[in-house]
Amino acid sequence: MKVNMPILSILLLSSGSFISGQDILEKLEVVATIDHKLMMPMRDGVRLCTDIFRPKTNEPVPVIFSKTPYNFNIYQEGEFVSRTMERALEAVERGYAYVVQNERGMFFSEGQWDILGPPISDGYDALSWLAAQPWCNGKVGTYGCSSTAEWQMGLASLDHPAHAAMVPQGYGAGVGRVGSFYEQGNWYRGGAQQMLFTAWLYGRGDKFRPNFPSDMSQEDRIRVARYFDLGPDMPTIDWSLALRHLPVIDIFKNIDGPQNIYERMMVRKPNDRAWYEGGLYHDDMPFGVPSLWFASWYDVSTGPNLALFNHVLHHAEDPEVRENQFLFIAPTLHCGYTRAEENTIVGERNVGDARFDYKGLIYKWFDYWLKDEPNGITDNIPRVRYYLMGANEWRTSTSWPPSDAEMTTYYLQSNGSANSRFGDGSLTREHPARNSSDGFYYDPMQPVPSYGGNVCCTGNAVEGGSFDQQAMEARNDILVYTSETLAEGVEVTGTIEIILFISSDVKDTDFTVKLLDVYPDGRAYNLDETIQRVRYREGYDKEVFIENGQIYRLEISLMSTSNYFKAGHRIRVEVSSSNFPRFERNLNTGGNNYDESKGIIAFNRVHHGPDYPSLIRLPIIRSAEISGQRR
Repeated sequence: MKVNMPILSILLLSSGSFISGQDILEKLEVVATIDHKLMMPMRDGVRLCTDIFRPKTNEPVPVIFSKTPYNFNIYQEGEFVSRTMERALEAVERGYAYVVQNERGMFFSEGQWDILGPPISDGYDALSWLAAQPWCNGKVGTYGCSSTAEWQMGLASLDHPAHAAMVPQGYGAGVGRVGSFYEQGNWYRGGAQQMLFTAWLYGRGDKFRPNFPSDMSQEDRIRVARYFDLGPDMPTIDWSLALRHLPVIDIFKNIDGPQNIYERMMVRKPNDRAWYEGGLYHDDMPFGVPSLWFASWYDVSTGPNLALFNHVLHHAEDPEVRENQFLFIAPTLHCGYTRAEENTIVGERNVGDARFDYKGLIYKWFDYWLKDEPNGITDNIPRVRYYLMGANEWRTSTSWPPSDAEMTTYYLQSNGSANSRFGDGSLTREHPARNSSDGFYYDPMQPVPSYGGNVCCTGNAVEGGSFDQQAMEARNDILVYTSETLAEGVEVTGTIEIILFISSDVKDTDFTVKLLDVYPDGRAYNLDETIQRVRYREGYDKEVFIENGQIYRLEISLMSTSNYFKAGHRIRVEVSSSNFPRFERNLNTGGNNYDESKGIIAFNRVHHGPDYPSLIRLPIIRSAEISGQRR
């Protein structure tokens, strides 16, 4: 979620000329009235540090508002940085005020920080303050990616009259429970902890931090910000080693990390009441804002992001809100939309020219809702625009998933030896004729390493994206099921369902799944991945352990993708019990897991056949036409 900004950041503008942070500030000072380090009061008296950049005009203007836990101080380590000023300049030049604010407890903002900056009333109070300013036309749009997006859904549930539109990008950590997903802000997947927040929280919100006097003047705040930005200088951590520490609840203690919310969050179960008392959005909450949603295929929570879009599209009470939900899905990493190139490489895989005029689209959206410009954007943009990898082209649809996607079942089969890519596992449309099973030992002390994937924010522990998995597939603790070579190309676009019939000799364990595109030369590129903790197979509100040798039906947490498997390629599914440190290791004891230091080796089986039809259901679009728009 955090990208470290270099000192004296240099930007390459579309004109081809270079411009420094100092130059951007000078340009801003010509066209904007700038109010640095203003302390905006909240209803409980806490004040949040805010920078305001507004056009030099006597006419009221709309506001683009971004709230963040990150450092937006224009001076860092005594030098200019340009990221905030660049965004401010592009907004002001388009006739908007740009407002950026730190969450409570971060940098110059008062109060105690908590994840997503609760209470959500802070966002409501900020909008009320902004709308009341004489230079504001009464309309505010919220905008941002990752932590500047995730709080927007909670705010949208309050339906503030000034909240005219929003553009949330990479917003999964703001999604609590939606449909079958109980990820609780990316903390869980299938009941197993996603370890991204262990690394991300390292640089966030120690309960001990320097503070300035409450009666400090704005002029003094601006002056001292040149040499005190209140940004902590965190020692570098080798997360590839740090994340291996057990018990996981002591990882921060082991690295002398900050005393923040980490240990408190570690003890929460997937349906803990605490998840419903903070800033997360849940599907029993109202929603009141027209939204242009941005997701990506290699983000950490694509499935819940798409599910939330559908939930709002179909369940928002206000018809105008329901009708004005639009979705954009790019083939990039977390918040990597604008970094797409003519040959976009995501991990190792070339997904082609994934560039798009994002700024043009977003500002046209804001022009319509915040300036009342009759530009017809809501009539002219598709309900869904998604990137079809493999074919490497943009597609459009009137719904998600596309209405002509047919769920097609592929069964897992073998002669009992699907271990590794050298085994006899197969993926077939034909219903298996006889029962069989594949077994493997899962040792939590020797887990399957994460290699690429839909990840974010784990430091040097995991690089996200699509990588050739052949070397990994030589492991015997990975079951590999591969289809025959495809005679014709196949488009798979939508939500992917997996059902496994499993058994184990321990009380609790995990099962992981990957979907891959296998090229004619053997390269096997991961598309999506997931996990399911067996104790939560009957729901996330209870834990039900298993008995040695008994066979259980296990619905795996859903996956999502859009990929064209070309003729000559093969479809592959991997099954194992670990994907670490993408996901926390299950120590197989049936205990809390977070406070345990020793695991036990499990012998796990996947059963298949007429009595135990382990399968994957793929959303296949048969009317696909490549190299041209289909809808």
